[in-house]
Amino acid sequence: MPIRLNPYLSFRTNAREAMNFYHEVFGGDLAITTFGDLEASQNPDEDHLVMHALLVTPSGLTLMGADSPERTDYRPGNTFSISLSGDDMDELQRCWLQLSEGGTVTMALDVAPWGDAFGMCMDKFGVSWMVNIEGWGRKNAKAPEPEDD
Repeated sequence: MPIRLNPYLSFRTNAREAMNFYHEVFGGDLAITTFGDLEASQNPDEDHLVMHALLVTPSGLTLMGADSPERTDYRPGNTFSISLSGDDMDELQRCWLQLSEGGTVTMALDVAPWGDAFGMCMDKFGVSWMVNIEGWGRKNAKAPEPEDD
């Protein structure tokens, strides 16, 4: 089995909501285990929190996440991004639109100097994403942005 590198996201109390959102965006199989499922919580009020979530997509992406109970340190930050890249224009464009909706576009998805489309956004959960669509810039002048609500 090859060694895999995948992001592991930490949340305070909304890991289930976030992982369900990513499941909607990327599809695949999502497994969620709570602290209560494994009788691992030190506070019964936190039994419902996600101890481990695993999303495996049909395209081979793996994303993991969990809630951080109150007893643990939790400091959201901007020290990581998740990068999506490839040449499936329709799928990557769909992902971009969904990820950026309700979030903040920090660099519009547009033609980059290297000829691909590239954009950066922070989704509604505060996770930073980079999307690179290979060859997109050579076929299109400008990529679409999410519609304002």
